[in-house]
Amino acid sequence: MQARLVVLIALSFLIAACGSALAQSSAALSDMTKAMLGNWEFSNADRDKTCIISFKLDNAPGGRMLELDKNCGTTFALMREVSGWTVGKNDSLHLIDGKGKVVLEFTEVENGLFESSHAGDSLYFLQTQAAAEGRDHTPDQMFGDWAFARASTPGKPICQISLLDTAADTESFALRVKSGCDALIGNFGPRSWRMDRGQFVLLPVKGDAWRFEESDNVTWRRIPEGRQPLLLIRQGQNAR
Repeated sequence: MQARLVVLIALSFLIAACGSALAQSSAALSDMTKAMLGNWEFSNADRDKTCIISFKLDNAPGGRMLELDKNCGTTFALMREVSGWTVGKNDSLHLIDGKGKVVLEFTEVENGLFESSHAGDSLYFLQTQAAAEGRDHTPDQMFGDWAFARASTPGKPICQISLLDTAADTESFALRVKSGCDALIGNFGPRSWRMDRGQFVLLPVKGDAWRFEESDNVTWRRIPEGRQPLLLIRQGQNAR
């Protein structure tokens, strides 16, 4: 009986430690890491060769996971070595191989545009897929009425909000949340919003922000999806 009690106590400590580690890991995510999530275009200097990279939060050897478009390895031979990514000193971006060795290092030269340090005689660039396709939105394109919906039931809004053209503070715009919202949104507590590197960022009264990536001209999806995939959908006559 005593042995069983000791095992149960040990397990409880182990579970608590794991939970604490996960919480710290989540809290330790930098704004730079969060801003990299989603799809980016990798290109050469002339931009006559391109491929799409999807940055993920999942762990990979030496860093975090990424997914390469199927043509990346044939278009760019050095991309065959790349299997993950990480953020280095001064928010430099590293594309790494399976052993954690840096294959390419990038520095942000403009908001949402990264340039590689020279790899031989070649120069490479990264920009969000939305920017590459001319879909990079400015705040004035986002003003108006929107609705949250679960990805599994996009036709059933769970909360209505209005993105306002007035400032909430020096870095974000105000919003108005309509009554009758689902607890998922109510517990988050939206306070204000802004755009960052082609992503829509929703800021709460307290806690971590939510980030959304454009799926089409009226729909944005939360990244990372998490256990409850969430959509933000433009409403009414403002949909275009």
